Amino acid sequence: MSARVGEAPSRTERRAEQRRRILDAARGVFFRDGFVKANLDEVAEVAGVAKGTLYRYFESKAEMYVAILSADGEIFVEKMRESVADKTLPPDERIRRVSRFYLGHWSENREYFQIFWAMENQPVIGELPPGVVAEVTRLWEQCLGILAEVVQEGLSAGRFRECDPWAVANILWTLANGIIGVETSPVHRKLRAHSLEETYHEAVEFVIAGLLPLGEQG
Repeated sequence: MSARVGEAPSRTERRAEQRRRILDAARGVFFRDGFVKANLDEVAEVAGVAKGTLYRYFESKAEMYVAILSADGEIFVEKMRESVADKTLPPDERIRRVSRFYLGHWSENREYFQIFWAMENQPVIGELPPGVVAEVTRLWEQCLGILAEVVQEGLSAGRFRECDPWAVANILWTLANGIIGVETSPVHRKLRAHSLEETYHEAVEFVIAGLLPLGEQG
């Protein structure tokens, strides 16, 4: 709760405000320069704190980076849940909807998808504290849970053939991130037969086709 008018902010409020300033400053530096080239001296200067103060809030440069990338995680999960909320739609259409949401979110917030690079390249950026890994894992599990729930509903309604909903959710998640992840590679873009959007949606359609009963596959 914020301090009342005329009252000095509490120590907890001051720490929260200082942490917010540090993250705001770091976001600009990291997104401009990338993780490797980002300078923590500049982060401290922009935030208006001593460099040593940064380490009162974050154990390492890597932890600060992941904190920025996962800051809006809960908002993202809620938006993802909303994209499949209309249960009057058939489950295959709900999968299409969530896939369109995911690609659209990436298109508008590409910087935040660097979290996948950060989590998978700890030898480059440094080992992340277990608590940070656990937090990101928790957010990803929620996303997979949303996908798995849609698949399970399709399975229960007889719309999908027998499958493991959690495994299918992982396939969709990995497929989407894999296609998006190579977009920065000129070689992959050159070898790709279609645009990113066409390739992405074609891949989702392949998974959906595999879920449908044999008589309904195109």
